[in-house]
This record gives sequence, C-alpha cells and structure tokens, in this order.
Amino acid sequence: HVQLVESGGGSVQVGGSLRLSCVASVDTIGRYCMGWFRQAPGKEREMVATIGTTTRYAGSVQGRFTISQDVLKNTYLQMNSLKPEDSGMYYCAATTILPGCSDRPVDYNYWGQGTQVTVS
Repeated sequence: HVQLVESGGGSVQVGGSLRLSCVASVDTIGRYCMGWFRQAPGKEREMVATIGTTTRYAGSVQGRFTISQDVLKNTYLQMNSLKPEDSGMYYCAATTILPGCSDRPVDYNYWGQGTQVTVS
C-alpha cells in the first residue's frame, strides 16, 4: 500500500512563495505519474501540475509554479507569486492505473491527506 505525505503548506502574503513536498512510502511510485491537485471550499478538485515523462500545468499557474522530483522520487511544488485564488487544500496524488498522466482527479488512485495553503 502506497502512502503519500504532503508538507510545506501555510499562510503567506500575496506575492509570496511556498514549497510543497510529497514523500511516498515506496520509491517505485516514481515510475508513475505524480500530480498536485487543489481544492478550494465549494469548488471541485482541480489539477495544478503533473509530472511523468513530461510536466504539465494548469493555465492559471503556468509560469508561477514548478513541479519537480528528486532522485528519491519525492515530488515538490514550488509556488511563486502566489495569489489569493491559489488558496486551498493541496493534495499530492499518484496514478498506477494509467500509463501516463491525466488532468482528472478520478484517474489517480493514491492520495495524500492534503496540506492547506492560504494566500491573503
């Protein structure tokens, strides 16, 4: 069973930066697509960024956020120039049921518990 643990969330002023981390309990999860998703109160969960053979970003974060992995396949999300609309619960996810990445949360079968990001 794969466990994903996020950290790095917090409260930050508009224009500030945060770096989220996702540590997986098994490093073989790095063979699969990993993604960061977020959910604001009253809104659906949405893709922020994914990393597999390539990286992909939501249009709203393109140029401000960067997804990356280290040699241990921990996954990171560097968030710069934060805006109030970036606030929400951020989740790390992995899919072992698809050969590649997807923008759809339903395609991801492993999720972390989430880390809160508040921008004001």
